Amino acid sequence: MEARLQEIAQRIRTLRDILEIPVEEMAQKTGVSVEEYSNMESGENDFSFTFLYECSKIFGVDLMEIVTGEKPKLSFYSIVRKGTGLPIKRRKGFTYQHLAYLFKDKVAEPFLVTAPYSEEEQNQPIHLSYHKGQEFDLVLKGSLKCAMEGHTEILHEGDAIYYDSGKGHGMIATGGEDCTFLAVVLKEEE
Repeated sequence: MEARLQEIAQRIRTLRDILEIPVEEMAQKTGVSVEEYSNMESGENDFSFTFLYECSKIFGVDLMEIVTGEKPKLSFYSIVRKGTGLPIKRRKGFTYQHLAYLFKDKVAEPFLVTAPYSEEEQNQPIHLSYHKGQEFDLVLKGSLKCAMEGHTEILHEGDAIYYDSGKGHGMIATGGEDCTFLAVVLKEEE
């Protein structure tokens, strides 16, 4: 994981340098402090999905180019068989499998996400993320506690939520077990 983290950090740093974007501007646009940005770009800290997604939009590249270093090539259709999505570990314990990583010019980023259950998180404030666009989440297994700015909702197997992802949102597994859900991040229209 450490080598992969360094590779992603190097791609971000290189793209920023090529586009001549100051660190301060990148920090502001990605919603983190200058120190946090510098630590991520140097590979000292791991990245959130939101951070990577925002970087891809700022640089005008596909998210997979930042994560893998390769540009998606398929334009008609792509199939990802069970268990073969591109794995992305980007939030404490959460695992993401990108389900369309080979498809170019995507209007959405679909992920199979597993949120680990943590007893200590149950009564803590849920960290909120922000990224432009919209998102659709469908619970496939377990239960998901969703924080939507001033609202909290519990979703169970078969429940879905659709929201403006530019507003604060976050989620944790609840109910004593891990939660698996389909997350489809819809890009903002340009």
